[in-house]
Amino acid sequence: MLEFLELAAYDWSLRWSPKHATSDPRIVLVTISEHDIRQQGQWPLTDHTLAQLLNQINRGQPRVIGLDLYRDFKVPPGHEELNQIFLNTPNIIGVMKFPSPSIGAIPGPAILQEKGQVGFNDMLPDPGGTVRRGLLFLDDGKTSATSFALTLAAQYLSQDGIMMTPDDQQPDYVKLGVTTLPPFSSNDGGYSNADDQGYQMLIQYYQADRPFHRYGMTDVLGGQIATEAFQDKIVLIGVTAESVKDLFVTPYSQGLHDQQLMSGMELHAHMVSQLLRIGTHQEQPLHTLSDGQEMLWIAIWCLLGSLVGVMIHAFWFVVVTFMGLSGFLGSVAYFSMQAGWWIPSVPPILGLLITGSLLSTALSRIERDQRKLLMELFSKHVSPEVADMIWEQRDQFFQGGRLRTQRQVVTALFADLEGFTPIAERLSPQELIDWLNTYMEAMATIIMNHHGVVDDYYGDAIKANFGVPFPRTQEPEIQQDAQHAVACALAMKEEIIRLNQDLQFQNLPTVRMRIGLFTGLVVAGSLGSAQRLKYTTIGDAVNIAARLESLGPLPQNPNVQQDHCRILIGETTRAYVDGIVKIRDLGDQQLKGKAQTIKAYQVLGKSEQQP
Repeated sequence: MLEFLELAAYDWSLRWSPKHATSDPRIVLVTISEHDIRQQGQWPLTDHTLAQLLNQINRGQPRVIGLDLYRDFKVPPGHEELNQIFLNTPNIIGVMKFPSPSIGAIPGPAILQEKGQVGFNDMLPDPGGTVRRGLLFLDDGKTSATSFALTLAAQYLSQDGIMMTPDDQQPDYVKLGVTTLPPFSSNDGGYSNADDQGYQMLIQYYQADRPFHRYGMTDVLGGQIATEAFQDKIVLIGVTAESVKDLFVTPYSQGLHDQQLMSGMELHAHMVSQLLRIGTHQEQPLHTLSDGQEMLWIAIWCLLGSLVGVMIHAFWFVVVTFMGLSGFLGSVAYFSMQAGWWIPSVPPILGLLITGSLLSTALSRIERDQRKLLMELFSKHVSPEVADMIWEQRDQFFQGGRLRTQRQVVTALFADLEGFTPIAERLSPQELIDWLNTYMEAMATIIMNHHGVVDDYYGDAIKANFGVPFPRTQEPEIQQDAQHAVACALAMKEEIIRLNQDLQFQNLPTVRMRIGLFTGLVVAGSLGSAQRLKYTTIGDAVNIAARLESLGPLPQNPNVQQDHCRILIGETTRAYVDGIVKIRDLGDQQLKGKAQTIKAYQVLGKSEQQP
């Protein structure tokens, strides 16, 4: 599925490869264009014209002449003249077409065929028509042949003592000089189950503004080209005229430039140039990773994408990170290509993006669910600043995807109304609910303003905690929570006085508030079902605070019924607020459900030393 994308990336790397400053000096093209055909007045060329062209080129003493024209028939006049040249010229290489089920075979010139001076010129376009691979050998069990390009290159290099031999370690492989040419395999590079018949190699085109010197046939025949231009060169003769239909799509056949198609002769020239560069140690064949190495390479980038998805959750930061990593991966693939290695880039990039996006999306959803849970538990009962802080430090609250239960020291506050029944009897149900909502809203605001967390409402009672949800580990923190709790109770007392004034103005009975506070160790966590959870605290400290709130009338205070609010605290809380508020020692009190007595204190107001 990704093959076409990977091949497109391969083409892009080839097109953007650094260019050679000059043409390949060892190869010369003699082209037969539409202009040359019109000058001759016919196609195919006569044997006489072709003989003249070969004679003129051979005067320049080229090493090899490659004739990329099918010549399996006579085109009079001049047939004997042409045969004589074929017979007496050992450096002419002709072309044949290898047998195929659809077209059959096209033999080379008979004399050249007998002398073994023929190579097949078959091309191997990929699906879509682009030529990225070249054939070196073909064998169908009946016929075996060497390619036109390899025959030309081998004959040229042999004069420099560079021979084509079997590889010492793998006899099925061919060596050109000291360099082994590994055959293309069906899954090399970005290919998947490609046709790997015969002995193939990936073509590394000679990248230059003008890869090869070229001269028109008419100019060569007219003597306008000095014969020295062909000296010691490989000279290829072939057709560039569009009417002959010997044109191919290459990796360079994209963009806005003219001449999108390349002639077959020039394709052979690129293959010959590549083989010469390999044989003279100027270049190595293009290497590819094994299937196992490709899988490891892709897995590494999938893992990197996973790490990005796990570590980065901000959308734009993720996008920028993925763009940067994709660009880096593309650069690695590009520079590897320049170093002679085709490393896949598209599957790793997709692996990076898919794994990173999936994990980032999944974790974002988990975070969204966690935030929703935390906000459902806390946002209505704490200030927005505390809610944001809870989210920022969410790792303290979650363990294995569930809300963590913690043991911590808090100051628990219970508040309840006394004398509420007379009001309830005087108000309609809607008026009663409205007044209760006004009361609860006012008290909850006071609690949050004093850094407390509203734990629960039940009836006309309120439970709050000071010191949650963040565990307090230092004594100054615990002391500050206790002081906040007592200051909150005094502020609630002032608020109930104001609410009673409103009741008196409406000729309604007033109410009295009871508040109990106690500082101690509790267990904090969520209780309830998956559909309805509540963050709360449980423990002995909570029970004592509740019992202090519900403690009956105190004989030591005969005017207790005249107070708007009674605030009772335990010994542990008193130790943290001593000197800050005025308190009255109530002595040991027997609390409901407690076997032992508890020392209780009544908070009367702020200390005179406090502002």
